[in-house]
Amino acid sequence: MMKGLNTILRKNRGKGYVQRVDQLSCADDNTLVAWVTGSGRYATLVRIGDEGDFEEFCSCPYNWGPCKHAVAVILAAAEQIKEKKAIPLIDKDDDLRDALYGDSEEEEDWIEDEWEDSNTVPASTPRQTKAQAQVAKTLAEKSRDELLDLLTDLSGRFPEVRRHIVETEQLIGGQVDKLVRTLRSEIQELAAEPVWYNPWKGEGNLPDYTHLEEQLQALADRGHADAVLQLGSELWTRGTAQVEQSDDEGETAISIAACLDIVMAALPRSSLSPPEQLLWVIDRSLEDEFSLLASADKLLKRRTYSEAHWRIVAETLENRLESLKKPRTTSFSDRYRREKLLNRLLDAYGPAGWKDRIIPRLEAEVDACLCYTQFVDALLAAGEQKRARHWCIQGYTRTAGDSPGIAGALQERLRTMAEKERHHDLVAAYRAQNFFNDPSNKTYTELKRAAEKAKCWPTVRTAALQYLETGQSPVSNGQKSKTRAWPLPSPEVEPPSNKQRNGFQRFPDLPTLIDIAITEKRLDDVVDLYQRLRKTQRWGRGTDETVAKAVAHTHPDLSLNIWRNIVDSLIAEVKPKSYEEAAVYLRLMEKTYKRNHRHSEWLSLLEELRRTHKAKRRLIGVIDILVKKKLVD
Repeated sequence: MMKGLNTILRKNRGKGYVQRVDQLSCADDNTLVAWVTGSGRYATLVRIGDEGDFEEFCSCPYNWGPCKHAVAVILAAAEQIKEKKAIPLIDKDDDLRDALYGDSEEEEDWIEDEWEDSNTVPASTPRQTKAQAQVAKTLAEKSRDELLDLLTDLSGRFPEVRRHIVETEQLIGGQVDKLVRTLRSEIQELAAEPVWYNPWKGEGNLPDYTHLEEQLQALADRGHADAVLQLGSELWTRGTAQVEQSDDEGETAISIAACLDIVMAALPRSSLSPPEQLLWVIDRSLEDEFSLLASADKLLKRRTYSEAHWRIVAETLENRLESLKKPRTTSFSDRYRREKLLNRLLDAYGPAGWKDRIIPRLEAEVDACLCYTQFVDALLAAGEQKRARHWCIQGYTRTAGDSPGIAGALQERLRTMAEKERHHDLVAAYRAQNFFNDPSNKTYTELKRAAEKAKCWPTVRTAALQYLETGQSPVSNGQKSKTRAWPLPSPEVEPPSNKQRNGFQRFPDLPTLIDIAITEKRLDDVVDLYQRLRKTQRWGRGTDETVAKAVAHTHPDLSLNIWRNIVDSLIAEVKPKSYEEAAVYLRLMEKTYKRNHRHSEWLSLLEELRRTHKAKRRLIGVIDILVKKKLVD
């Protein structure tokens, strides 16, 4: 069986079984073999091709695609390679070799002779092992009564054999209802298990959905799509609740999703009408918080669903939306369900051929769902610039206080419209609005680009830097300042006064002034601003590092002083990791001393550190490494 290795690994099947791989070995042709413990102990073989394809065999009962035991072997081998550990060759006398390859060369000869003159030579596949061929030969020589006795004995000793016989008979005999009842009980039992996994210890409880997945596929293969759908509905309800309570890094969700993939594939062959099939998927995708229906979007894009089918779906979703009570507030939690339903309806309008309904629907829902951004984008796509600007302004006014993310997106669209219309002064006004609302080197740089196009950067720059010094904005509530000429127009929207943010804002904003001075390469100003900052006793190491790096060539003494203070603070932490971090700054100091022909001061510094901290053996070791590196250099 050949399949893309990358596709299988992306499903993460087998990740939870890596710790259960035992006796990982390789054969002469680099085939990987191992025992993998699951509900039983399974002999597993994997042969990886040059293009990432692979053949696999596992003695487990799973027969539809590569099993998780095979994937676990691949992942275990990858870990060995990553850790640069050799994978040993399998021993000739190993029981694993016997399980996979058979007992002897005689057996191989027997197989070749047995099929030499036959027109039904089996395909060469890893699942047709020599051991299995020998078993087939032995069974063929037994009488009917002997086979009956053997199967009765095996089913009595091995519950899996008994279950396999019963379920196969039920499928062949058309007793699907009995099998469905059994599988429904299995779903209930699996979904009731507590789910947890500790990857560090390789311990936990992971419900094994492998058998359910196998039986769903068997039912689907024999044309019982309605039974698969019935079980899929049960699994969806109970599995979602289980995943919600699980703590296993998503392993159970992956297993359930694999089962639901089979349900999705069977859905188009069920007795449900095409619109009912679409609604079955849509209803569950609206509740899918754990990506259990990963294949849902692919199914919804099937060309077999016609425009007429989608119109029935769209009308159904419209009725549901209109009957749904509107949110009491505009909070995200209140409008969440309505928004999801609205988005599904909008998605349905396209394949239904009703794209002309999108704008009216968004306009009807804009106040309840705050879908201003989608509404404006739809208007812009339709070429309705004037209406789009109107709704940007109205939406901004509505959301600026409680939903700043939406308001910011609408302000951005107003600015984008101004850019397309080449209103450079208005674009600069919006950039200024962003800067005064959230001063930073980034918003300052964006303001500079816009104001240069508007040919008013010198005046704007003076006002921006003055704001960082004093907190006095050149505009207030949309009105130009009476004390200073402001060359930009008032934007179409104004942000509300953010008292909470203003309460945390401190002026002068020396860190931002320093960042801007570094960007503008005003290094003397950087030093002056930094000296002022040090007097405030409110700054972090990040500013120290930024300043020291920026002025290392022009003001080396200041950089050396900053780095020395950082080194001393790290040594004071008395931690080996801190000593290693201090070495980074000591190397920076060495480069600066060397560049300024003061290398003797660097050596004196190391000796001073040795004397002062001679009891810190780990630190002395770090200093020794620095000295040895210097001698090598």
